[in-house]
Amino acid sequence: MASAYSDDLRRKFFEAYQRGDGSLAVLARGFGVSLGWAEKLMRTIRQTGHIERPAGKKRGPASKLTPELRETMQGWIQAQPDLTLAELQQRLWTAQEVEVSLSRLWTVLGEMGLRLKKSHSTPLSRIRRRPASSAACGGGKRAISTPRG
Repeated sequence: MASAYSDDLRRKFFEAYQRGDGSLAVLARGFGVSLGWAEKLMRTIRQTGHIERPAGKKRGPASKLTPELRETMQGWIQAQPDLTLAELQQRLWTAQEVEVSLSRLWTVLGEMGLRLKKSHSTPLSRIRRRPASSAACGGGKRAISTPRG
């Protein structure tokens, strides 16, 4: 995807145009930009009075999990720290009638600074991985078949 031209390029282009270094078409060729971009730049400067790019707008729909709802979730988690994502999802539906996927809940909890809590007091799993060896993956000697005949 193409990226936007820098504010520095916009400024230099506009200054060259103000100095009278050439027409929009000549300057566009010299700066390596399209004539359409140059015209749009000049139109934007006339309308807004600013050379810099306008700030980007937020894309997509607004989050269902408003700041107030996030505070509510924070309270639930403080009251019951071992809540699972599924239980949190269920509470959101029953208390607020807000339907949110588990993956979105995981993302929001990360944004809130909450993460998976691993207990350091529980013993480690006793299941150990086997060491990789050539026999385990069939890399040993193979029988050579001889044609009968």
